[in-house]
Amino acid sequence: MSGAGGVAKACAAAAAEGSSRSSTGTTICSGDRHHQPQPQPQPHPVPLSRYESQKRRDWNTFGQYLKNQRPPVSLSQCSCNHVLDFLRYLDQFGKTKVHLHGCVFFGQPDPPAPCTCPLRQAWGSLDALIGRLRAAYEEHGGSPETNPFGNGAIRVYLREVRECQAKARGIPYKKKKKKKYHQIKPNNDEPAKSSRQST
Repeated sequence: MSGAGGVAKACAAAAAEGSSRSSTGTTICSGDRHHQPQPQPQPHPVPLSRYESQKRRDWNTFGQYLKNQRPPVSLSQCSCNHVLDFLRYLDQFGKTKVHLHGCVFFGQPDPPAPCTCPLRQAWGSLDALIGRLRAAYEEHGGSPETNPFGNGAIRVYLREVRECQAKARGIPYKKKKKKKYHQIKPNNDEPAKSSRQST
């Protein structure tokens, strides 16, 4: 009986030691699990600014435009002529009404009725687009000396677009109307002058 009791005690002690080892093993494993997710939240990507996001979209759009050419054009082959064609291509997605010379609303800033004149990209949008693409070209390894977006022909085109849209939309006339709108005080002073004269 004493031998059987000793064997039982030995078995119980071995079981207790095994359970303690298994428990320590589980704590180590659980500890490892707790330490595993810690490095995951550290490499959070820095959110891009609105300008950087727009610049990336513009660059991807221009790259896709070059790929769709027949034959496709690589960035090393890109010239100012491709940039000019790209700007004209974007006109079909424009939302700015540009009146033609034969339109009765030519030169009117606020036409009273709709017309069939085409929609174009606004000059300000094209100017900002060229600025972003010019920066993106150099960020992707392009040389400032060979940057097609900084070519003089692009500046001439943008200036012509600005002048054409200003005349067609009557932008200078609109500015003159704003100056007349601010000249309200002299009109208010006229009754006072007439009253003084009457007295």
